[in-house]
Amino acid sequence: MTDSNNSPIKPLSDGSQPPPLSSASPPPPPSLSNYLIQVSDKLPSHDEIQHFLTSPDCGAISTFTGITRNNFNGKTVTHLSYEGYTPMAIKELTNLCRDAHTKYPNVARMVAVHILGDCPVGAASVVVGSSSPHRREAIQCTEYLIDELKGRVPIWKKEIYMGDEKSVWKENVEWKDGRRRRVMVKEEEGC
Repeated sequence: MTDSNNSPIKPLSDGSQPPPLSSASPPPPPSLSNYLIQVSDKLPSHDEIQHFLTSPDCGAISTFTGITRNNFNGKTVTHLSYEGYTPMAIKELTNLCRDAHTKYPNVARMVAVHILGDCPVGAASVVVGSSSPHRREAIQCTEYLIDELKGRVPIWKKEIYMGDEKSVWKENVEWKDGRRRRVMVKEEEGC
């Protein structure tokens, strides 16, 4: 038996022959109609997202929703404010979904939506999700989507505090020297 370069294929450690290499090409990536991507001042409803992700050949839907909380490090948060360059953010969300499909080929549909503008405490600012035949791939894909979205998509968050506390622009979690770290920069007076 030989491989595609006509080199002999060695038996496995148990003496058996490896399975033959398939000449079939991988399934094509889903069309853009399999992605719900949006960057705007309003998110689709939970029902709209669930309806989009529902597919007759999928037994699992996994979603993650990011909600504005009312505190950070002992400070009272009144709201978050998001800014971004919409065309670039949509392009990167599309690339992110394509990358996720390469990594999780059985995922049928994906959602990646984010708001721009103000987001009050208790309101959702981001939703990602996926559907697949089985739960593990949907859950892993959803985790991948939110982690990568935070690191790749050009959307920036400003945390607004109650009282005399200054507002803070916050960078997303990034990897530096092999570990996670959040970088915060205080806004200067008059900026």
